[in-house]
Amino acid sequence: MTVAVLGSGPVGQTAALLLARWGVPVVLVDEHEVRDPVGSKAICQQRDTLDVWASLGAGCLAEEGLTWTTARTFHRDTELFSLNLPDGGSALPPFVNLSQARVEEVLDELIEQQPLIDVRRGHRVTGLTQGACVEIHCETVAGPRRIEADYAIAATGARGEVVRRALGQHLEGVSFRDLFLICDIRADLPGWAAERRFYFDPPWNPGRQVLIHPCPGSQFRIDWQVPEDYDLAAEETGGALDKRIRAILGDRPYEVVWRSVYRFHTRLVERMRTGRVLLAGDCAHLVAPFGARGLNSGVADAENAAWKLAWVLRGHAGEELLESYHAERHAAAVENAEVTTATMDFLVPQDEARRERRAEVLAGGVHAEVDSGRLAEPFWYAGSPLTTPDPGRPFAGRPPRGTLPPPGPGVLLPDVTVVPGGRLRDLAREGFLLLTTPGVDAGGVRSVEIPVGGVLGARPGEAWLVRPDAYVAAVLQDPADIGRALQRATFT
Repeated sequence: MTVAVLGSGPVGQTAALLLARWGVPVVLVDEHEVRDPVGSKAICQQRDTLDVWASLGAGCLAEEGLTWTTARTFHRDTELFSLNLPDGGSALPPFVNLSQARVEEVLDELIEQQPLIDVRRGHRVTGLTQGACVEIHCETVAGPRRIEADYAIAATGARGEVVRRALGQHLEGVSFRDLFLICDIRADLPGWAAERRFYFDPPWNPGRQVLIHPCPGSQFRIDWQVPEDYDLAAEETGGALDKRIRAILGDRPYEVVWRSVYRFHTRLVERMRTGRVLLAGDCAHLVAPFGARGLNSGVADAENAAWKLAWVLRGHAGEELLESYHAERHAAAVENAEVTTATMDFLVPQDEARRERRAEVLAGGVHAEVDSGRLAEPFWYAGSPLTTPDPGRPFAGRPPRGTLPPPGPGVLLPDVTVVPGGRLRDLAREGFLLLTTPGVDAGGVRSVEIPVGGVLGARPGEAWLVRPDAYVAAVLQDPADIGRALQRATFT
């Protein structure tokens, strides 16, 4: 009973730790002998990602990360609007910025303490075959190696073409022509430490955009949209990079800690589950970073995959449950692609009509139509085959920007403490949980009584069935339906 996790970036690390918490032995495979300790990379972690990591013992990431609560959007020198992020009643911040290198360091420390995780570094995956098990073929300095596992999670990132090809999958979609220059800069910028700033067409990057994120240690991550023929080396040697930075910072000392140039993509695989292999994170979907939906969606992939693999391996559910991983997480990837593509279409209009419309929106201050990135949020499994609909709580679709849908079937539980036993999400992560209103018989299912009304808006006589990833599977008025809802939520 083993799962191979291919790739030990934050998504693979999270998947390995979650599986081990469910008691599943893991072989964690990565091609690199050592990690790159520098570079912000995926820096923006959303509350629900922090919650998953806290449940694994990495609560320090929320504490170490720089909390920002305000997102400001500018057109040239004029501020168009600001968005204050709601606290949602959670003890965790809505977003923190923390370098990917530090996240990996903390998760590595937890992995080292976990006897169920066998780490194989310096193993470059060269092939993958399936039958009664999964066989992973690797190349190492000591020669070829073969690893067998019952199932595998492939979190090998955007460059995981070997795995995708072996599964008959490809990242289909589009790549954006313009490039983005990213610099991590250490400098003293008073008043900028708790807010994200987005600039449309600023004087110091005319015709294009700039995004500024604060980071711990007086560092700032600055993203400039630049032309497709941009040459970083030439700009560094000619002094233009210093001028670019000083146009923002002014005449103050600074240090460039890391810099890179990226091209952004919107690409998805057709299938996130192929037999015994589940694709997760950038190996399955690539989206532009505006809105921070890449890493955060990948961590959600990991949690969804981990509990379902654990249930199948424990014999609590048949292998059909794994098909719901594709159904749920591919739908989430499609939504992320739609959201980020809309943002990129606004940032980089592809035709004259769109350019004219964007200019009208920015000049006219039509704030509701200004798209600088809808920030990462959970995906809601209202249409999942595992979710039992409630006619009294119909899902109204994606809520307005910066808000969450009311609790109900397919929605992630609010991150609140409403029972003597502690946080609802922590209780849910011990297995399926039934939340009952007074007088309701749980029928032998692990349960906690909740008050009528309250944060969930529970009604008299209701029972709420919650999945191991803290999503609501069903809201039931008749306790006799609990068994059927549980069967639906596990495909049994």
